[in-house]
Amino acid sequence: MSKEINTIAVLTSGGDAPGMNACIRAVVRTGLAAGKTVKGIRRGYAGLLDEDIFDMSAKSVSDTLQRGGTILGTARCLEFKQPEVQQRAASICNKHGIDGIVVIGGDGSFQGAEKLASFGVNTIGVPGTIDLDIACTDYTIGFDTAVNTAMEAIDKIRDTSTSHERCSIIEVMGRKAGYIAEWCGIANGAEEILTYEEYDHDENRIIENIKHMRRIGKKHFIIVNAEGVGDSENMAKRIQEATGMETRATIIGHIQRGGSPTATDRVYASLMGAKAVDLLCEGKSNRVVALKHGELVDFDINEALKMQKTLDPYMVDVSKRLSR
Repeated sequence: MSKEINTIAVLTSGGDAPGMNACIRAVVRTGLAAGKTVKGIRRGYAGLLDEDIFDMSAKSVSDTLQRGGTILGTARCLEFKQPEVQQRAASICNKHGIDGIVVIGGDGSFQGAEKLASFGVNTIGVPGTIDLDIACTDYTIGFDTAVNTAMEAIDKIRDTSTSHERCSIIEVMGRKAGYIAEWCGIANGAEEILTYEEYDHDENRIIENIKHMRRIGKKHFIIVNAEGVGDSENMAKRIQEATGMETRATIIGHIQRGGSPTATDRVYASLMGAKAVDLLCEGKSNRVVALKHGELVDFDINEALKMQKTLDPYMVDVSKRLSR
């Protein structure tokens, strides 16, 4: 028999992402509409262990839809990997009458959610990460805003790069996921896109390409470099020395995490938050909400964590053809 859910809690864990507040808002208001008590947990799993738990109302999430970051706060919690800590967290949930939790975050957050579920707390994960690196879903909360933020920054850098006839290396976020770099590379018309997954570290090829393009009249170059490749400052020095072309590196950094979320992030985050509550009300647990082929679906967390994700080969191929 399905476990009846009376009290739902929501937390955000790991890196913050624009749209998390829209998801929190949807969880709170959908839960209240279903007649459930809804509680917020500040600072992710760390806040759960500290019992930083409070009641939420519809008013708690008023005027939050357009705000970046997360109103609940977030934190890394390495100790949550310990079984005795996980069991204590489940006991805290029981103490506060929490029988269902919505966890908004990435793969690491879902691992914690799976452990809570194993201790009897019904748990649903919602993918919130700007990196788009969760394999079970075509969309993650924050990616669209992050890409648009980076795209606008690169457009501005291109203006000055063109004026000074420079080569500009722009480093975007994505330690082991090149989705922001790949999307921005196409959106910004970059001559080179360097990602953790695809870059072969043949810097000489890039140098020779710049030399060739300059000989046939090209005046400026844009290289979008993913965080996972890195070394942008030193790369700029090496390229300038080898080509004689002024080369500057710009690391966009954490502005990609902030800012008012786009309509895409607001709407999909809201839908995913509502779906998470619906799943809890159906008595489901240990599930991840996902968007696949334009439809909201859900996967077993263990199944989702085993999935592998790679860059779209066709997108990579197109980006290379368009850069010539």
